[in-house]
Amino acid sequence: QVQLVESGGGLAQSGGSLRLSCAVSRSIFLMLHSMAWYRQAPGKERELVASLTRSGSTVYADSVKDRFTIYRENTNNTVYLQMNSLKPEDTAIYFCNVITFLNRNFWGQGTQVTVSS
Repeated sequence: QVQLVESGGGLAQSGGSLRLSCAVSRSIFLMLHSMAWYRQAPGKERELVASLTRSGSTVYADSVKDRFTIYRENTNNTVYLQMNSLKPEDTAIYFCNVITFLNRNFWGQGTQVTVSS
């Protein structure tokens, strides 16, 4: 049973925008404690891009502050990452991650984002 389904990746030009989506199964979405987006570029370690707690607190990597926004839509059980002013260094595979109140940890399959200069 697939718990998280990501979409929205693709190719963008430098300065462009993309929105990533992470559809979460309803039973998990109702139990979410926190949600986040990570990314992994070739030859680099996976890094936190943005996180959002149930109470609404957010954390962003310095490299994406004021450009990316993480938010959730309760009506469709989805976590989003709005990415604006994209840069070539944003090129990576992006992963959705959620943690429930029972400390269960789920990962999406990853979606490729490529930004051309």
